[in-house]
Amino acid sequence: MSTQSNPFPVGSGSAGDAAAIGITHWLSLAAAPTFAIMALLTATIGDADMICSMQGASPLSGMVPMYLLMSVFHVAPWLRLLSRQRNGARRA
Repeated sequence: MSTQSNPFPVGSGSAGDAAAIGITHWLSLAAAPTFAIMALLTATIGDADMICSMQGASPLSGMVPMYLLMSVFHVAPWLRLLSRQRNGARRA
């Protein structure tokens, strides 16, 4: 696996290490859209009262803002990927 397609550098480890790093890379990319989908589903059809008893105490309380924040916190791998693709397109 080359370092150009994977934002995480691959050392001199075994093929299992490279596979684990590849899986980690794809899982990190899956987090942000998963949380965004969870926020959308919770906002449209979800009933978070059973999960979050403090809902309604503040506009920032509840599951939807939490999922949106989690999505924002996990967007870094996407930004790295887009930045590398953009830099690669400039060099080509």
